[in-house]
Formats: sequence, structure tokens, C-alpha cells
Amino acid sequence: MASRADQVAANLSLAKFGEATELRRRIWFTLGALIVFRLLSFVPLPGVDPVVLADLYDQTRGGVLDIFNTFSGGSLSRMSLIALGVMPYITASIVVQLAAALSPTLAAVKKEGEAGRKKLNQYTRYGTVGLTAVQGYFIAVGLESFASQSGLQAVVEPGYMFRVGAVISLVGGTLFLMWLGEQITSRGIGNGISLIIMAGIVAQMPTFVVNLMEGSRTGSISALTIVGLIVMVASLILFISFMERAQRRVLIQYPKRATQNGVMQADRSHLPLKVNTAGVIPPIFASSLLLMPLTVTQFAGNTAAGESAFGDFIITLNQYLAHGQPLYMALYAAGIIFFCFFYTAVVFNPEETAENLKKNGGFVPGIRPGKNTADYLDYVLTRITVVGAAYLALVCVLPEYVMAQTNLPIFFLGGTSLLIVVNVTVDTVTQIQSHLLALQYGDLLKKAKLKGGRRKR
Repeated sequence: MASRADQVAANLSLAKFGEATELRRRIWFTLGALIVFRLLSFVPLPGVDPVVLADLYDQTRGGVLDIFNTFSGGSLSRMSLIALGVMPYITASIVVQLAAALSPTLAAVKKEGEAGRKKLNQYTRYGTVGLTAVQGYFIAVGLESFASQSGLQAVVEPGYMFRVGAVISLVGGTLFLMWLGEQITSRGIGNGISLIIMAGIVAQMPTFVVNLMEGSRTGSISALTIVGLIVMVASLILFISFMERAQRRVLIQYPKRATQNGVMQADRSHLPLKVNTAGVIPPIFASSLLLMPLTVTQFAGNTAAGESAFGDFIITLNQYLAHGQPLYMALYAAGIIFFCFFYTAVVFNPEETAENLKKNGGFVPGIRPGKNTADYLDYVLTRITVVGAAYLALVCVLPEYVMAQTNLPIFFLGGTSLLIVVNVTVDTVTQIQSHLLALQYGDLLKKAKLKGGRRKR
């Protein structure tokens, strides 16, 4: 019955789309912002030769850089102004949220409400600038060092002026993307940062399909492998869609109240607890934490290769942390599980929920209000988070293993990419339906007021 009612409501809300002027404005703003993001990905850094850079990227293809390039929509391979994407911002967000959970001072700031949230956002922006500057400097040094190894000069005029210009350009590009994401969230539809990441992933789809078809034509990729990939992707999409809608409904009962007929009746409701409360945040956080040091070490390893024992150590470390290696998959899965529990604890507070239920007279049958209810909710949430963390780890690590076994660069079809695309799409569609339903109910209220006014006359 509930699913039938949701379907009817969705059909009615879609019929109102032509009248939703505000919603259309938000959708057009979002599309325009994403077009600006794609155009910026083709603007190269000042002082870089794009043709030589493409040859250098082909020589270093594989591993960390390919995944970073996928998340940035190909910006890294072109070394554009937004080559680092929004990953430094996400990494800074991780650090600030971890610090707020561990530091009593930042925890007090977090409890200040809107003012505390603005302070933490400001700290995140400062951290984004610092992380982008560090990564940008290593990228600039790495671009200069490639010339001595390959004989190709990607930088027109190497030196400190190029490094300073590259760092300033990369910092400006990342901060602009951060601002653009915030504008999408406030003036558009959906979560801006997530939409930017999804747009970068989807932008790589045509290139992947072309490469796959070319491999099939030349015989390097068998037809059976392509069919297997299609089946795997379809199965993952269905599995992700099912798990993202899975809930554990906790029964909430309210005291008996007198109805209009004088009958005492108890109200019942449900507290929906999603199996995957953290959404796409754990894979994104785990990926960004792995990508940041690995990108730096890959460039540093190319710079110091054969020059010192430290350079050899970095090269060895990159080999162990390459995609498909057991160490990388273990760290990736551990990061996903950790951030799944951590972010769930951040977004859902059992004590606060139990207190709100107690104030409204609600209680879980068989559980005393207050602390016992908070403990029960924490127990239930912990159990379903175990399932959610295992699901996220499986979806993200399984394609990594398949990629390592088949030697196919299927980063676009990786679990993390599919998880981001499916989740962001579902979240955006849900927000669109919410706007349409709000418009529909607003029209019903206006009609009810008009009818009431006529009856009074």
C-alpha cells in the first residue's frame, strides 16, 4: 500500500512539473553550474604544454592517477586549473570532523548551532587552501622532473615562477569548485559537491565505452569479458538501489488520546533507520585519504627515482599500494568501514532522538523512555551499520579485485563510481519529487482556503 501511494504521489507531482517555476529555475542553475565545471576542466595550467603533457600522462597511466583523473572528470590528464577537483575540500572536511569528534574545544564550537557550523566551515576552507597548496607544489615539481627522465619538456619555463603560478592556479581552481558546489546546494537542486564529483565520473563514460568497443574490435578484449562487465554493472546497480532504500523501522507509540468521537485511541508511528545511513561519504572519504598521499608519493617517486634510498622506498610503497594489491584493498575496506561508523555517529544522535521522543510523549514499546531508549536505538543502529559497512566494502572492493584480475582500467565502472552515481541520482530525484509534492500540497491548501472563504460569505 505504501509503495502504491508513493507511486501515485510521484505521478501527480510529475504532472505539476510544468507549473514548478522555482524548480525549473533551480534545475537550470544546476545544469549551468555543471557546464561551467566541465569547461574549466579544459583550461590548462599556465606554462604547461598540453601536447607533451598528454604523452607524459600516457607513460604514467595506471594506478592512483587514473582514479584521481576519473573523479576530476579528466582534468588531471589535461592538467587543468581544476586538476585536483574537490578532493582537497573533502579531505579537509574529514580532518575537521575528526577533530570536532576528538577535541573538546571544537566539540563545543559544534554545539553552538548555526554560528558553530559557520566556524567549522571556515576551518574547512583554510584546510582546503593548505592541502591544495601542498599537493599543487608536488605536482609542479613532478611536472618539471618528468623532463629529465623522458626527455619531454611539459613545462615551458621551469623554475620557481612556474611553481608559484601553478600553486596559485590550482588553489584558485579548487576554491572556485568549492564555491560552485555551495551555490548548487543553496540555489540549485541536490548536493553540490556530490553532483560535481558525479559529473566528473559521468564525463568519462564516453571515453570508456569507446575504449571498450575498440578493444573488442582489435580482439584485446573478448566479447565474453564485455558481457561479464555488463552483467556485473547491472547487478551492482540493482544491489545498490535495493540497499540504499533498505530501512529498519523502529515502532514508536504515543499515549492514548481522545478523538472527535470521544474514543481513546493510541497513535503509532515508525522511526526509519537506513541500513546505509552514511550514504556515499565513507567511500569518498576513504578514496580521498588514499589518493592524497599516494598522488604525492607517485610524483615524488618519479622525481627521486634512483637518486636515493628514499626514492626507492617511495617507488616500492607505490607498488604495494597499487590498485588490486592486497594492501591497497585492505586499507580501502578498513577506511570505508571506519568512516561508515564514524559518519553515522555524526549524523545520528541516539540521545538527542530519545530526548525528543520523550518530550513528545513517544516511546518504543517495551523500552523505558530516556537513557534506555537511547541505548536501544544505539544498539539497533550499530547492528544495521555493520550490515551497511559490509555492503559498502563489498561493492567498492569487488570491482577493484575484478580490475586487478582482468587488467582492465574499469575505474568508471568501479564500485565507488557506481555508488556515487546511483546515490546522487536517487538523492537528486528525491529532492525534485519533494519540490513537486510541496507545490501540489500548496495548491490544495489554497483551494481549501478559497472554499472556506466562500462558505463564510
